[in-house]
Amino acid sequence: MNFAIAIHKDADSDYGVTVPDLPGCFSAGGTMDEAISMAREAIQTHVEGLLLDNETIPFARPIEEHQSNPEFAGAVWAVVQVDLGKITGKSKRINITIPEPALARIDSYAAAHGESRSGFLMRAALQAMR
Repeated sequence: MNFAIAIHKDADSDYGVTVPDLPGCFSAGGTMDEAISMAREAIQTHVEGLLLDNETIPFARPIEEHQSNPEFAGAVWAVVQVDLGKITGKSKRINITIPEPALARIDSYAAAHGESRSGFLMRAALQAMR
């Protein structure tokens, strides 16, 4: 799943990172690259916490939806890719049957949004159950 991040830099500070789709998820780094890397780690930890609390993982929205928010004025925008299938704890392999055309659409959607098939199906199922 791809998450938009807003990166801010004040004169005498590190780069600060906010993840608009995950309220309360923040990070920082001494360089732009480090800030993005630390944001990925913060997102993974935040999502793990949501899952442990049986809360819903919010859908990631496009950067364009966040740019008009005055809270993020002057931010540099980036996208961080997080595979939800890898952060949900111990996994169990299952066998399901899905018609090929539907599977092709699922795979296409998941790839376009930076997710694995498993990660997408898990997130979709959790969203449906909320």
